[in-house]
Amino acid sequence: MSGNEQKYIQDAFDTNWIAPLGRNVDQFEKEVASFVGVSDAVAVSSGTAAIHLALRLLDVGPGDTVFCSTLTFIASANPILYLGANPVFIDSEPDTWNMSPQALERALKDAKAEGALPKAVIVVHLYGQSAKMDEILAICNKYCVHVIEDAAESLGSSYKGKASGTMGAFGIYSFNGNKIITTSGGGMLVSNNRVAISKARFLAAQAKDNAPHYQHSEIGFNYRMSNILAGIGRAQLEVLEDRVRARRLVFNQYKFYLSGFPGVKFMEELENTKSNRWLTALLIDEKEAGFSSQALLEFLSAENIEARHVWKPLHLQPLFNGAPYYSHNEEENVAEELFSKGICLPSGSGMTRGQQGRIINTILNFCIKKDHHTGVNL
Repeated sequence: MSGNEQKYIQDAFDTNWIAPLGRNVDQFEKEVASFVGVSDAVAVSSGTAAIHLALRLLDVGPGDTVFCSTLTFIASANPILYLGANPVFIDSEPDTWNMSPQALERALKDAKAEGALPKAVIVVHLYGQSAKMDEILAICNKYCVHVIEDAAESLGSSYKGKASGTMGAFGIYSFNGNKIITTSGGGMLVSNNRVAISKARFLAAQAKDNAPHYQHSEIGFNYRMSNILAGIGRAQLEVLEDRVRARRLVFNQYKFYLSGFPGVKFMEELENTKSNRWLTALLIDEKEAGFSSQALLEFLSAENIEARHVWKPLHLQPLFNGAPYYSHNEEENVAEELFSKGICLPSGSGMTRGQQGRIINTILNFCIKKDHHTGVNL
């Protein structure tokens, strides 16, 4: 917490607007829209709910297809199933670890030949790093397919001067407890299409018709954010830029001390982009490093340091067994390689220098087999 949340929470109590909705919700929507530079935004219960609403607004339904990044958390794709549609997974490319434009174009070419273009493409900005949006948007525009940006992990990141989540038809953010700012649980759907956001606001509040009684003409959802949580979000948004600076410093410290080892490579930042470095992610090439990512994870766990694999690709998940998948090219399955080699290190904005120093020293000791290392002082 930033320390200022209680002010907005108290306002909700003082005005007796706890839920549903209220002044904090209205202002949080305006403040997020202003911060990222879009026309409108709707605060909802989760990033997953925001994706669901975006797909619903694009008229996705049973039997339709939606293309989705494969290297991501399952929440990016679950809403496709909610609507009875079918996912097609697209591989990553090695520069950003995000959706491969090469694989995407091949998939869209095949879909057009079959007369079954997707209703949408969900592009994920992984760990805060923006995908190659110029290439992806050009390809999708060529085939007249809408883009949804899953920017759940990348609030505060930018691509060629544009905020992550603002370049497609819709963008979504997550305020889950592990994100760079949090409302404990929540999300936001953003767009420059005010009419669509107004429709999303209607659908997210149980689709209640404008009538003097409770009347409903279509299916709605209980997806609106409470006034209490929106108050937390307003205070969190005030310190977002501080959080980005803190996460980038954490990344830079890791990279400074650890990138000199053979076979250790950190997630790069694409030219003309700025990553919020939500998580510090690196790759370990076992042949060059002399140890595997799994061995390092086990060593850190034994030292009571929680690190994790990068996301397991969705096309490898049992839930999506048999779903179509397009690799980067005939020789490379980039997402699978990233999963086998990738590690996410502790990256919290509130991590102290001493805590990060202990993590770095532990990794250094492991890398050099606990010999000749006297430790670093951050």
